[in-house]
Amino acid sequence: MTHRIIIKNGMFADLSPTAKQSSFHGFMVVENDRIVHIGSELPEQYAAADAEIIDGKGLFFIPGLVNTHGHAAMSLLRGYGDDLALQTWLQEKMWPMEGKFTANDVYWGTALSVIEMLKGGTTTFVDMYDYMDEVAKVCEQSGIRASLMRGAIGLCPEDVQREKLNEAIQFAKDWNGKADGRIRTIMAPHAPYTCPPAFIESFVQAAHDLDLPLHTHMSETKAEVEQNVKDYGMRPVAHLEKLGFFSRPSFVAHAVHLTDEEIETLAKYQVAVSHNPGSNLKLASGVARVPEMLRAGVVVSLGTDGAASNNNLDMFEEIRLTALIHKGVSGDPTAVPAAEALRMGTIYGAQTIRLDDIGALEVGMKADFVAVDIDQPHFLPHTDLVSHMVYSASAKDVKHVWVDGKQVVKNGECLTMDEERILREAQQCFDGLLAR
Repeated sequence: MTHRIIIKNGMFADLSPTAKQSSFHGFMVVENDRIVHIGSELPEQYAAADAEIIDGKGLFFIPGLVNTHGHAAMSLLRGYGDDLALQTWLQEKMWPMEGKFTANDVYWGTALSVIEMLKGGTTTFVDMYDYMDEVAKVCEQSGIRASLMRGAIGLCPEDVQREKLNEAIQFAKDWNGKADGRIRTIMAPHAPYTCPPAFIESFVQAAHDLDLPLHTHMSETKAEVEQNVKDYGMRPVAHLEKLGFFSRPSFVAHAVHLTDEEIETLAKYQVAVSHNPGSNLKLASGVARVPEMLRAGVVVSLGTDGAASNNNLDMFEEIRLTALIHKGVSGDPTAVPAAEALRMGTIYGAQTIRLDDIGALEVGMKADFVAVDIDQPHFLPHTDLVSHMVYSASAKDVKHVWVDGKQVVKNGECLTMDEERILREAQQCFDGLLAR
C-alpha cells in the first residue's frame, strides 16, 4: 500500500550549485520513503490522487540536516567540564566520568541527544561511542537515520585491545542495514594518538573484511600533532596514510591543523572531513582551513561533536559558525557563502558518510526533510531564504520533520519518543554518575 504525501503551497530550497534561484514556491510529492516529484506545478496524475495533503504556507522546506561527528551519550556530561584545554578536559573530567557509564546511561544519554537532534532538524547523525547496541536501539525506536560505530581507544593491554576490536566487529555485523536500512555501521579507532599503529591496522583490515568505511579523530590540536611526530616521526596524515587508513572510504573529524601537503593528500584519497566549529572554538583547538580544503576538492561536512564540548546539538549553529568564522579569519567575505554552508550541513554530510540518496530535495532521494517556520520576525522580509537559514535560523525554528517519509516531529513535538520520561531518566543518570 502506497503512502503518499503532497505538500502544496510551500517554499523549497534548491541547493544545487547550478540553480538560478536558491528557493522556489511549489509542490513536493512523497511516496513511501522517496520524493517522487518536486516543482512549481503539481502534475495532473497527483491532483486527484489519494494522499495526505499538507499546506506548506509559512514553511520553508530544506533537506534534513546531517551531523557527521558526535558522541550522543555525552549529553549526560553537558556543562560538567567547561572552559578547559582539550587534554585537561578529557583526562580530568570526561574520561573518569565516562569510565563509570553503564549501558543504561548510554541509552538515556543517547535518547536525550536524539530528541534534541530530531526537534532541531537533524535527520541523520554519526555516533562513535561505547555500548553501541544501546545507541542503535534508540535509533531504531526514534526513527532517526544514523551511521554508528564502536569507537575504540587502544591505550590498554593487548587482550583488552582484542576485546574492543571484536566488539566493534560484532556491532558492525549485527546492525549494518538494520532499522529498515536507516542504520549503517563504520569501523572507528579513536585517534592516532590514542591507538598504537598495529591497533589501527587491525581496524583497517576489519573494514576491508566487512566492506565498511573508516572514521577517526585527527589533528584536532597542535599538541596532538606534535605528539604524533614525537612518537612516530611523522604527522597524523602521513601516519594514517602509512597504516593504510585511507585505503578504505574514510573520513576524519576536526582536521584543524593541516599543511597544504596534507590537504592535497586528503583530496587524493577522497578523505572527507567533519568540521566541528563550535567544539573546536570552545576547546580552543583552532580553526580548520575549510576554504582551502573546499578549494582542493575535499568534501567538508559539519558535526556538533558531543554535547559536553559544544554544548548543544544545534546544526543550524554549526552552519552559521562555518559561514562566519572563515570570513573573519580569512578577511574574505566570500570564503564560505551561505548556500555552501548549508550544503555542508546537508548534501556534503551525505557524501561524507557515503549515502547517495539523502541530503537534497530531489526526485529519487529519500524523504528526509524539514519544515522551518518562516512566519516569524527574524525571517522577514522573505528575501533570500537560504541566507536566512544560515544567518537567522536556529534549531528552535523547526516545526516539522520527516525521516524516510515518516513524520517524526509535528509542531515541534517528537512523535516517536517519550520526551518527559527521557528528560527525567537523563537527569537521574547524571545524579547516579556523581554518586558512584
